[in-house]
Amino acid sequence: MNLSETKSLAKPFSHIYVEDDAFNYPLSKEILGRLKGSHIIKIKHYKDIFNRSGQDFLLQKQSRSLILSVNRNEKIYPGARVCQSFGNDNFYYTSNIMNCVFDCEYCYLQGMYPSGNIVIFVNYDDYFSEIEKILAKHDMYICISYDTDLLAMENLTGFVDKWIRFTLSHPSLKIEIRTKSAFDTSCFPKCDRVIFAWTLSPEYIIERFEHFTPSLDSRINAVKKAIDGDYMVRLCFDPMIYVKDYKEIYKDFYEYVFSRIDGNKITDASLGLFRISSSYIKSMKKKRLTEISAYPYTCLEGVCQYEPKKSGEMLDFAGYEITKYISREKLFID
Repeated sequence: MNLSETKSLAKPFSHIYVEDDAFNYPLSKEILGRLKGSHIIKIKHYKDIFNRSGQDFLLQKQSRSLILSVNRNEKIYPGARVCQSFGNDNFYYTSNIMNCVFDCEYCYLQGMYPSGNIVIFVNYDDYFSEIEKILAKHDMYICISYDTDLLAMENLTGFVDKWIRFTLSHPSLKIEIRTKSAFDTSCFPKCDRVIFAWTLSPEYIIERFEHFTPSLDSRINAVKKAIDGDYMVRLCFDPMIYVKDYKEIYKDFYEYVFSRIDGNKITDASLGLFRISSSYIKSMKKKRLTEISAYPYTCLEGVCQYEPKKSGEMLDFAGYEITKYISREKLFID
């Protein structure tokens, strides 16, 4: 699990909760075989653990438990309006895992989920079956790593490899795999309908808000390996966070990134400011009051964001700086 590259995985899961129905799935057996030192507890349903009251989110983030479950509910969702579709029609998202091994203070997951523990849905074949039903009607662009970081868990689950192999055999399918990990993608088969999308942030932002994540240099090295391996790569400068002296911080950041990465070799890039559901920000404040959750956002149609004037200034500034290094046609602004 790339233990040397991310502090969040330095400690194995001390407890693994397994639903009765999940025990006989091959992936459950594989995961339990890789985590033999963990204490295994049988449960009826993941929500009995994941949704219980009185949980300490921050404590759980420091020492997580793992929950193996069978997803019996909806698995494929239309793309959220706050997410960038990159010009693709029939935009969807899904997640084989609930929650993330990283702990970014701005992450909406802490507002969406009551727990810091991680749920892995082991019935991935059911996801593929649902996608095949959709593909029978039209082509599909699906983001598979929004509600987690699949690459950061790849050595435990193998999900990314499974998704790429599935995509190879379905010509009407295109997938995006978003990550902050430093995972070496050279182990995966090539597919020109798979996009590896790295979220890059200034080291100042990483150290301050993106706990347990790999450094900027580690991510850039992973990006360069992917590009050298002829994989499709997207750079995600999203979310951009407002901090004092943000112009100096981000200007130096963009210059450094493109001094290391050839902008002509990436597929495209995204730019967006921090924004979040008003209901999620309320939940975030209860779990952890931070500089980000306490900011006096403007709420428009249920989405909390920076005030319009500041938003415009930040996007204009960042767009101008980024397009010094890549063409305007390659930059998607949300």
